[in-house]
Amino acid sequence: MTSVGASRLGQEQGLAELARMLAKHRRATVGVPVICAFLTAVITLVVPSTYTAITTFVPEASPQARLPSSLAGLATQFGITLGSEASKSPKFYADVIRSRELMEHALVSRYADPREKLEPARDSVTLLQLLDVSGKDFADSLYRGVKKLNNLVSVTVNPQTNIVSLSVDAHYPTLAAAVANTFVANLNAFNAQSRQSQAREQRKFVEQRLVEGERQLRRAEEDLRTFYERNRSWQHSPQLTFEEGRLRRQVEIRQELYLTLQREYEAARMQEVNDTPVITVIDPASPPVRRSKPKRTLLVFIALVFGAMVGAFLAAGVEYFERASRA
Repeated sequence: MTSVGASRLGQEQGLAELARMLAKHRRATVGVPVICAFLTAVITLVVPSTYTAITTFVPEASPQARLPSSLAGLATQFGITLGSEASKSPKFYADVIRSRELMEHALVSRYADPREKLEPARDSVTLLQLLDVSGKDFADSLYRGVKKLNNLVSVTVNPQTNIVSLSVDAHYPTLAAAVANTFVANLNAFNAQSRQSQAREQRKFVEQRLVEGERQLRRAEEDLRTFYERNRSWQHSPQLTFEEGRLRRQVEIRQELYLTLQREYEAARMQEVNDTPVITVIDPASPPVRRSKPKRTLLVFIALVFGAMVGAFLAAGVEYFERASRA
């Protein structure tokens, strides 16, 4: 018999011995996996189901400082946003969602009580109550609620498309969707308020500079008018000609500055109204149909495989001790 044939025969005998051992101790090899799978199924039935609602949105890009598409596309591949302010980037909005202010707004907002069986639900409760968070006082409860809600909220940003995905976990599908949409609504309100505040401050600054520029222009024009009144034959004097040129240049400079400030002021007034970059919601959150946790089928399968491994080790251990006792 060749070495290859002997090796194959040995493998077949080993497999046959393994099958005999598993069949002999079938209580361990079959019972342990079944028990593990059964207990896992019971536990997953007892654990409350978790539903995940997802909403996606994209912040409106700034129309200023646009870069060539090739350079912007290359930058986004490395997760870098160019050509726009940092406070208008998708990552900024993702961080704002996780800010304490928006978390607290979501916690104290009122939602239709998902525990109410009647449709539509008559009562409304805060998310803080639904999360069953308690503390020494309201501030402590709010602090604990923010920590708990932070674990239920997930925010991701796609650097290629700038799309922000917000997912919220809850034990009720309607509540998960309502909380996710509340986050987006609060983010939109924060966005509009902060942009309008920035534009208003910019308009006030330009307005002050415009008043100052007009005053300087009137002063330069008055100086030139006074020069003409006092020096009617200034063309015949080199010194007066030089002085007239200097005063006239001052008027031209002040005029140019005043016109520039006037254009900036009109632009700032329009910006105060229009510079409120909206959040374009791509997919609003809707109540999920299927639960996201626990994944019962997957968990039962994992428990079955784990139980089979434990059962096989038990069978091997019993077989080892039986052979050792007979020796």
